[in-house]
Amino acid sequence: MQSPQLAVIGATGTTGRRIVERLTALGHDVRPLSRRTTPRFDWDEPSAWPDALAGVRGLYVSYYPDLVAPQAPAAIEALTAVAREAGVERIVLLAGRGEAGAQRCEDIVRASGIDHTVVRASWFAQNFTEGQLHESVLGGVLALPAGDVVEPFVDADDIADVAVAALTEPRHGGRVYELTGPRLLSFDTAAQEISAVTGAPLAYVPIDAETFRQALTEQVGAAHADLLTGLCVEVFDGRNESLGRGVQEALGREPRDFADVCRAAAAAGAWA
Repeated sequence: MQSPQLAVIGATGTTGRRIVERLTALGHDVRPLSRRTTPRFDWDEPSAWPDALAGVRGLYVSYYPDLVAPQAPAAIEALTAVAREAGVERIVLLAGRGEAGAQRCEDIVRASGIDHTVVRASWFAQNFTEGQLHESVLGGVLALPAGDVVEPFVDADDIADVAVAALTEPRHGGRVYELTGPRLLSFDTAAQEISAVTGAPLAYVPIDAETFRQALTEQVGAAHADLLTGLCVEVFDGRNESLGRGVQEALGREPRDFADVCRAAAAAGAWA
């Protein structure tokens, strides 16, 4: 008998592609969804969502660009309505830790009447290995408006493992998992640990938010720069300077350490 269809919104993203790989390896019937898939899923084209969710029973949701975006609550509200109509029985929502906008979206999912799990993640370790800071690492300078704040960087593979469990095991319904790594690290310490495995110098330079915004605007445009700068100002105030136990609660094991993520990334040629 064919297993119930599982779908992954954001299937080409950092967490989404890992989740698709795991579900496929486990033999599940999985439907990757993105702007490049068939059926197509685009957050700006809600008319296409019913086709994308037809026959889906379990749904992983990663919102782009971020749940702090002003349009995110309306989009999540609309998505849950389409999901209810399509017969989706479970939603697993990726949310940012300490983000007020993300918490509003969590509340929408809770109120949807659909069984759900919230995967509330701290700053991804993979931001350094393949994400927004990858080019900065290669350039030898991390310039961020983070001061001396410490973060419990979380491994995206841990996030994917928790999401897969939440999609495939009924015991995770109604849970909120706070996912972090096992240590609190400053960005300066993170830079030192990356440098230790690459053998190349990497300096962390704390900058003010406006300098960060101006530099980003040249790279990604004003709207996205405003969003990312606002997010940094919000979460780099010390609110996330604590460890969560979501990985342990969901999987019964310890989360992977940042240094282990760095060693594996270096061995795989992430910074070659």
